[in-house]
Amino acid sequence: MRRISWQSVLVAASAATLVGTLGGVLTDTGLWYQSLTKPSWQPPDWAFAPAWTLIFILAAVSAIYAWRDSYTPAQRRWVVVLFTLNAALNSLWSTLFFVVKRPDWALIEVAVLWLSVLVPIVVFWRRSRTASLYLLPYLAWVSFAAFLNYTVVRLNAPFA
Repeated sequence: MRRISWQSVLVAASAATLVGTLGGVLTDTGLWYQSLTKPSWQPPDWAFAPAWTLIFILAAVSAIYAWRDSYTPAQRRWVVVLFTLNAALNSLWSTLFFVVKRPDWALIEVAVLWLSVLVPIVVFWRRSRTASLYLLPYLAWVSFAAFLNYTVVRLNAPFA
């Protein structure tokens, strides 16, 4: 069994912290957000930060295992590319929803974000099932968030 290096843990933890912090900075739950009609089944606002924190911890652990179980530089590049793409799409969703105030655009983008979680699960499965399994809660959460996003758009459209 290959060992996990402290460097990969540091890089993954730093990247997850950076993405999580950026998402938090981009998330403005002020007057505009509070004025949106939201479904009764939406979790309370305070629950999102701990949920995303757990998701990012699990994603960092997934990245560590995917990196450890990659045997070639090309495989490791794919690990970096897939997680970087996901981080960018995660931040883009927050930007579209909270900064640009276009939940309808965010709804379109969340489909691509969802794929950016599914693709690593599929890609990593053959050489690191552990990495894939750690991403399943993220996929479930983005699925839930997509349905919540859809419901917010349906309850509040049109946006301009």
